[in-house]
Amino acid sequence: MVTHSRLWLSGVAGLAALAAAANDAIITSDTYFYGQSPAVYPSPEMTGGAEWAAAYEKAKALVAQMSLEEKVNVTGGVDLGTGCSGSVPPNKRLNFPGMCVSDASNGLRNTDLVNAYPAGIHVGSSWNKDLARRRGAAMGGEFRRKGVNVLLGPVVGPAWRVARGGRNWEAFSADSYLSGSLAAQTIQGVQSEGVQTSLKHYIANEQELNRNPGVDEAQAVSSNIDDKTMHEVYLWPFQDGVRAGTSNIMCSYQRINNSYGCANSKTLNGILKTELGFQGFVMSDWDAQHAGVATALAGMDMVMPSGSKFWGSHLIEAVRNGSVPESRVTDMATRILTAWYQFGQDTKFPKPGIGMPYDVRQPHETVEGRDPQDRSTLLEGAIEGYVLVKNTNETLPLRSPRVISLFGYSARSADSSSPGPGDMLIYLWRYGMTPVGLDSALAGLIKSPGSRLPDIAINGTMMGGGGSGGTTPAVFVSPYDALSVRAAQDDTALYHDFGTPKPAVVGGSEACIVFGNAWAAEGYDRPRLSDNFTDTLVNTVAGQCSKTIVVLHNAGPRLVDGFVDHPNVTAILFSHLPGRESGTSLVKLLYGEASPSGKLSYTVARQESDYGHLLKPDEPAGRFKKFPQSDFTEGVYLDYKYFDKHNVSPRYEFGFGLSYTTFHLANLSIQRVQGGNSGEWPLGAIVPGGPADLFHDIALVAVEVRNTGNVAGAEVPQLYVGIPGGPAKQLRGFDKPFLQPGEVRTVQFRLTRRDLSTWDTAAQKWRLQRGQYAIHVGTSSRDLPLQGTLTI
Repeated sequence: MVTHSRLWLSGVAGLAALAAAANDAIITSDTYFYGQSPAVYPSPEMTGGAEWAAAYEKAKALVAQMSLEEKVNVTGGVDLGTGCSGSVPPNKRLNFPGMCVSDASNGLRNTDLVNAYPAGIHVGSSWNKDLARRRGAAMGGEFRRKGVNVLLGPVVGPAWRVARGGRNWEAFSADSYLSGSLAAQTIQGVQSEGVQTSLKHYIANEQELNRNPGVDEAQAVSSNIDDKTMHEVYLWPFQDGVRAGTSNIMCSYQRINNSYGCANSKTLNGILKTELGFQGFVMSDWDAQHAGVATALAGMDMVMPSGSKFWGSHLIEAVRNGSVPESRVTDMATRILTAWYQFGQDTKFPKPGIGMPYDVRQPHETVEGRDPQDRSTLLEGAIEGYVLVKNTNETLPLRSPRVISLFGYSARSADSSSPGPGDMLIYLWRYGMTPVGLDSALAGLIKSPGSRLPDIAINGTMMGGGGSGGTTPAVFVSPYDALSVRAAQDDTALYHDFGTPKPAVVGGSEACIVFGNAWAAEGYDRPRLSDNFTDTLVNTVAGQCSKTIVVLHNAGPRLVDGFVDHPNVTAILFSHLPGRESGTSLVKLLYGEASPSGKLSYTVARQESDYGHLLKPDEPAGRFKKFPQSDFTEGVYLDYKYFDKHNVSPRYEFGFGLSYTTFHLANLSIQRVQGGNSGEWPLGAIVPGGPADLFHDIALVAVEVRNTGNVAGAEVPQLYVGIPGGPAKQLRGFDKPFLQPGEVRTVQFRLTRRDLSTWDTAAQKWRLQRGQYAIHVGTSSRDLPLQGTLTI
C-alpha cells in the first residue's frame, strides 16, 4: 500500500495565506491543489473479522457465482418505483431480492403509517444513552416492517463547526464525545432489529453553502483540515460508529483538502478502511459521485441514487481495459452482501420497499409501520430533550391557573391551505413529503437569485427540520392541541392570538406562553440565530403579563438576549424538535408531571459575534472563487472549547439545564486500572474502530449524586478531562441517573486509552502522554465543583 500520511495538509495556514492574495489570477484547475490530500492505494479488501466472519463467508460464496456485470449491478442504485430513496437491483438468478435504502435518521419519510421521532438535536440534549438505543430500536422496527434494508442515519457530520449550519439539527451535538456515544447506541438499537445503518456524512461536512458544484463551473467547498484535528474531532464519532458495527458509511458532498469526499483515498482507504479496520461498505450521498475510476479506486463501494452515470457499463469497461482491477469490484460486492447477510436480511425480511408507496394518495398495499409499544419511547424521548434555561418566581410548573393566554405561530399545527408561489413545495419538503426527485427542484428554487427559506416557520410548529431528514408522521400532537385538552380538564380559560405581531393580552392571565421557532433545513445555512419578529412578540407580551413563558422550537442555537433580561420573562424552554409527541410532552413538563432533565448539547452565545469565524459558512473569495475554501484554522477548539480558549462568556453554556428539583455531587474518586498496556502507544491488533487496546480502561472516576430537592428527577453528571497540551477541558464521560427525593447513587465513568490520548501526527498513532491530567466533574461545562488529577 502506497501511503503519504505525513503530508496530510500540513499547510492549512499556508493555504489561508494564499487565499489572501486576491490580486493573483483566479485558479481554474484543480491541479493547483495536487497533493493536499495524500494518495492511499490500493483500497483494502475486507476480511470479515471475528464478528462478521460467517456473513463474510456467505457473501464470498454468493459473489463467486456472479459475473462481472452482476457484481457491478450490486454497486449502483436504480429506480424501481417503490418510493425508496434508493434501491439496489435484485438478482433473480441468484435469489438476491435487492435492497431498499431510505431516509432518515429521525423516522421513515415519504410513506404512511409511521412515526416522527425526536430529531438528533433533541436526542443530544437528552444526554440519555439508553433512550438513544431504544429510539434506534423503535425506528429500526418501523423500517424493517416497511421493507427498508438500510436506514440512512444516524448523523454525526456535520459536527456543528458552523453555528448557522443548516443540518446541525440532524446530528446530536457540537461535542464529538457526546455525539459518538449517542450514535453508537443508536446504531446498536437500529441494527438489533435487522436494519442496517448508514452513518453519515463522512467527513468534515460542515456547511450547506457550496456543498455541491455550483454555477460558473465552481466546485464544491473544500474543508481544509489538519491531521490532528481530523482525528481528535471529526473522526471521533465515526470511530465510535465503526466500533458499534455500522454496516455502512455515507461519503459526503464536499471536498476534503481539495479532494471530493467520495473520491478521497486518504479518508476512505487510509483512515476508514485501514486505521479503523472498517468492514462494511461506503455509500455515496445522493449524486455526490463526480468521477468513475477515481471513486472506485479511492474506496467507495456503492453509488446512489443511480450507478449508470459513472459506473454501470462504464465500470465494466474500466475493469476490462485495466483501469480498475476486478478484485476491487469483487470487494465492493462482497462488502455490500456481507452486510446484507450480517443482519439476517437473507431470511425473514420483508420484500424490499413493500411498505413504501410512491404516493400515499394512490391505491397501494397498506403496511403498518408503527408498534404501539413504541409510544413510551416517543414520549420519553420528547420529554427528555427539552432544556429549561430560565425559571424565576416559581413560574413553572403551572399550578391549576384559571386563565392562560397563548401567542405565536409555533403553537399550532402547520397550515398549507393558502400557500404562495413555491410555498407548497417548501411546505412539503419541510415535512419530508416531497416525491422522490423533487428535492433537487426545491434546492434549485432556494438557490435562485434573491430566494431563500425563512429563518422562522410561520406556518406552524416544528416537530423536525427540513430536507432528507424530514419525517411524515401518521399522528402528530401540537402544543395548542395538548394545551386545549389539559385546559378543558382543569376548567382553565384558554385564550390565544397566533397571528397578531403585537397582541393585546387578556386581563387576568395568570400565565402567558409565547411560542417561537428557529427553522433550518438541508440545502441552505441559517441566515441568523434570532429573529426580530419573535423577539418583538415576546417583549410585547411580557410588557403586559408578569409571568411570560417562552417556548422555542429550535433547530440549532437560538439567541435569547433580545428578551432574556425582561423582568416578566420568567421561564424559557429550548424545546428543540420533539417529533410526534411535541404537545403531549410539553404539557407534562409545563404542569410538573415530568421534571425537565435535558442539558444543552451546544453553547448559546450572548451575541452572534461571540462565535467568531465559526458563526457562518465560508464563501468563495478572491482567486479561489471557482474552488471555494474553508480553512479549519481553529483546530480542535469548537463550541465550548472555543469559548473557553477565547475567554468568551456564553449566555448558556454547553451541558447546562435546570430542573424542578436540586442535586448535589460529592465524593469524587479517581483510580488507575492495573494491568494491561499502559505505555505511550497502543499495541493491539486492528479491530473495527482501531487498535483493540485503544478501548481498554486506564482509569475509573466515580462520584456520588444526591437528589436534595422534593421532586423526583434526573441529573447529568459530566466528566471533563484536561489533557496535557490540549484544551483546558474536554467531555469524556456522562451519565443520567433518575433519583427520588433524598436518593443518592454512585456514578462511575470509565476512562479508556482513547479518551486520554492525543493524535501524534509524526508517529501516526494515538499517544498516551506521561504527566498530570486534570479531572473535572460537575453539571455543565462551566459548573465543575469537583476537581482532581490523574497521573499517567
